[in-house]
Amino acid sequence: MQTPYLLLLLFGCLTGITTALFGFGGGFVTVPVVYALWNTTAHPGTDAMHVAVATSTAVMVVNSLFATLTQWRQGRIRQEYIWPMAAFVLAGAVAGSLVATRTGETTLRALFTVYLLATIADSLLRKGFLTAPQTREPRPLSRPVTTLGGIAIGTVAACLGVGGSVMTVPLLRRRGLPMAEATAMANPLSVPVAVVGTAVYALAVPTQHTGPGQLGHIDLIACAALLAGSLPTIALARRTAARVPDRIHSLAYIALLAVVTLVMVI
Repeated sequence: MQTPYLLLLLFGCLTGITTALFGFGGGFVTVPVVYALWNTTAHPGTDAMHVAVATSTAVMVVNSLFATLTQWRQGRIRQEYIWPMAAFVLAGAVAGSLVATRTGETTLRALFTVYLLATIADSLLRKGFLTAPQTREPRPLSRPVTTLGGIAIGTVAACLGVGGSVMTVPLLRRRGLPMAEATAMANPLSVPVAVVGTAVYALAVPTQHTGPGQLGHIDLIACAALLAGSLPTIALARRTAARVPDRIHSLAYIALLAVVTLVMVI
């Protein structure tokens, strides 16, 4: 398979922007892009959705770590919301990754689309996401949210290759955090998902055709091209999130999810 490197490089830049502004780590951009490329150019019978999810997860490891480091230096990472929740996210990620390798492509694509639609509806219909927080001090996470919620986030995120941002951002937002801080903390919470998922997908044995530069389900060539575009963009966009008005930031978050949903449906 001849990967269109320039196209991947450009979408890598978009991935860097979404990582810096929304804590996505790249999943919602890379999954549809890699899926479309493999679905149209790969050998017939190639499991494009599994490759897309696996490659997205590998990209997310580097993007999330890099974004976490830059945002920690800016003082936007609040440890009390990261630990011990990250440990339960890690546990859920193990289960989610194993489930994904045993799930059919059509089912995986349908789950990805349904997940996006549910997130958009939840953000629009429930109070607390679009409105700027009114409390002076954000509320802490409860024990059930930290444990059961962390496991659920890890399971869903690893299964769909999207990181935990779509669940953690609304969760932290409703605890009273500004969008800039909620999206910043989505990155460290995505790291355990990405690491576990990448290991599982790399060790998996594809049942269908594999192309050159492929490790398990991961397309290493596509991964390198996406990272070449995303890492410099994260460095350039790292200060932008703090300057975006809170309501515009939250509306842009939902709008991006809607665009990705439309791409997957089409």
